[in-house]
This record gives sequence, structure tokens and C-alpha cells, in this order.
Amino acid sequence: MQYVVFDDMTQCTEQDVQRLLSIVPQWRCEQALRYKHVFGQWTCLKAWELWAELLHENGWKSETCSAWEYNEYGKPFWSRGPQFSLSHCKEAVAVAINEKPIGIDVESIRHYDPALVERTMNPAEQKQVTNAPNPAREFVRLWTQKEAVVKCIGTGIVDDLREVLNRHPLLEIQTLDYPHYVLSWAHE
Repeated sequence: MQYVVFDDMTQCTEQDVQRLLSIVPQWRCEQALRYKHVFGQWTCLKAWELWAELLHENGWKSETCSAWEYNEYGKPFWSRGPQFSLSHCKEAVAVAINEKPIGIDVESIRHYDPALVERTMNPAEQKQVTNAPNPAREFVRLWTQKEAVVKCIGTGIVDDLREVLNRHPLLEIQTLDYPHYVLSWAHE
């Protein structure tokens, strides 16, 4: 498993969007331009650029980076190479590749919302969050783990979020804490 995180969000400019539009395939440009704001366009394009760079580092030629396909839940996949996963938030863009299914999620530390904790966490996780020195960070840690798992298994958030970590104990889950965001990935 390999991953890359890009968090120099100062590059999120109209000029960098134009630069990326000139090097990214037309199908991804069309996806990016569906976003109304520059930030969404830039993160969409930057995720593709990071994905292509990871592939290149692993011996794949950029001209083979053809359009992605999507499963029934909307998870992108590439039938010509390794499994991959993408994520972005206001603080970072993250991409992972692996020979087996992979899921990655990056989330900004945000305001602590007890109602959201109750809706998305099982009782043990709720206790873990509320007893943590920083409940907001602990919530985001668990949330990124859950989202990484549902991306890995390919279902997205249609799965039962309260029990998703308990229902997939064979997946390896890693979490990294950064000052303003948390990154987690899950793989077989």
C-alpha cells in the first residue's frame, strides 16, 4: 500500500486549476468543471494528478491512465491497474493505491457535535469520544476510520456507520493525526 497526502492548500488558485486542466485528461477535466467553486475544481484535479504520480512511481505510464469506471455505489476503480482511493477536505488531498481493495479518508478537525456522535457511533465509540481529551479530534479519528472502511469495501456510507468497524475486523486500519486534520486508510 502506498499513499500520498498533499496539504499545501495555498496552491488552490484559479491559475493552478488552469495549469491542471492543461495536463489532466479531458474526462477528469469535465468532472472537475462540474464543481461550482475553484476549491472543488482544484481538489478534483489535484487528486487525479497525485494518483497519476503514484502510478508513475510504480512503473505505470501516464498515457495508460485511462478513464475510471464506477461500481454500483459510485466507488471509482481502474480496471487496468492497482486499486485506489481518493479523499479531500479543506486541509488536504489524499490518494492511496494498493494491489488489494483500499479506502482512504482525510477530514478536517471540526466542531464537536454530540448529536452527530450519537447518530454515527455505537455506545462504546460514543464513550471513547466523550472521554477523550479532545472529543472533536477523537470523533474525526473514528469517522475517518469508518469512511476508509466503507470505501475499501466499496459500499460508501450506505453501510451501517454505527457498527461498520465491528463488522469488518479483518481489515487493517491505520490513522495518522496532523495538526488540522486526520488521515485514515483501510485495506485487506
